[in-house]
Amino acid sequence: MNKTEHELQVNGSEKALPGKKLKILMLTWEYPPAIIGGLSRHVFGLSVHLAKLGHDVHVITAGANELPEEESVYGVNVHRVLPLNWQDKSFLAWIGGLNLAIAFKGEKLATECSFDLIHAHDWLVGAAAIVLKDCLQIPLLATIHATEYGRNNGIYTEMQRFIHEKEKQLVHISDQIIVCSDYMKESLLELFKIGEEKITVIPNGIEPYESAITMDKIFPELAERKYIFSIGRMVKEKGFETIIEAAELVKEKGLDYFFVIAGKGPMLETYRHQIDARKLDKYVKFIGYVSDEERNALISGSEMAVIPSLYEPFGIVALETMVLGKPTIVAGTGGMKNIVKHLHTGLWMVPGNAASLLEQIQYFMNNPEKAKEIGLKGSQMVKGLYGWKRIASETARMMEDTMLKNRIDCG
Repeated sequence: MNKTEHELQVNGSEKALPGKKLKILMLTWEYPPAIIGGLSRHVFGLSVHLAKLGHDVHVITAGANELPEEESVYGVNVHRVLPLNWQDKSFLAWIGGLNLAIAFKGEKLATECSFDLIHAHDWLVGAAAIVLKDCLQIPLLATIHATEYGRNNGIYTEMQRFIHEKEKQLVHISDQIIVCSDYMKESLLELFKIGEEKITVIPNGIEPYESAITMDKIFPELAERKYIFSIGRMVKEKGFETIIEAAELVKEKGLDYFFVIAGKGPMLETYRHQIDARKLDKYVKFIGYVSDEERNALISGSEMAVIPSLYEPFGIVALETMVLGKPTIVAGTGGMKNIVKHLHTGLWMVPGNAASLLEQIQYFMNNPEKAKEIGLKGSQMVKGLYGWKRIASETARMMEDTMLKNRIDCG
């Protein structure tokens, strides 16, 4: 994410809260410009807007040789550390080394700043968060963005079992849990058998902004072509195989629909090989990684957007298409069922069902005025409910409540 994109995401101003200004130690394995998934953008948006509310926010995250170890980004103090075994090829060993480095850094920072609370994002920094909670004797708030069980529809391997246990440990030791949707709340209650009062639902946030670049400059071959857009990390749970199957139906029926899918991930080349093998290159194209500005230009230039996820705890990608007024089709699963109201702010498709996806596409294509109306209502809803100013304010109140409860419990 470049400087311009940062500026566009944090425009606007918030007034500081009248109460106590919190000193927050936030832990995350990814933070811009290092972006692997949606977690990075979430932590960036939240931390920046908490800082704009007047809170003292320190983020500890994974570093890289080309990134500064310390910097202030829009009022957020960013501290980057290298895992102690940063060249280790084992992901779990690398994460273990990262947690050690984060814990050391957090303990050192605490000698300079008297933190009120730790806020950890997912199991990836859970070990460091638990150590720092014990060491600093301050409350621990954890945001659980997804679960290993949900991503895989079960726990089957040793690695999945390890991650599941780390999630369970973080959930039980944390003083309070934030999840992004009612769907995630129910998942945690069932998986980890914790009290309902320990979980608070606060949705992800988004800042709307238009792209400063135009389609003809990014993908000139699309400038004069109608297309349906989708984006996400190239992993099985995002459901892009459903779009490939829908493209086969489009080919069989002789329809003139073209899908453009953006994103990177381990299955990108697999999907590209499937397109070649099935001779679908005239119907679907995987274009790989795009920047935020390119993404928004692609959304704006499309006929509609499709988010076909098989598992989606929240659905930030749907917000990104809807906020720009684009008619959006989502799989009726997870948190997206809470975001989209069928035939009002978007359309639902049956998860994993290509025929259902094609049916929704044809509805938008055959009813352009209705599609435009749904796109407008979706944009208005997202801007009203999911702005980062509102989300950061709710999170700050939750932090204050967590600190108060902790003081009461400790006598």
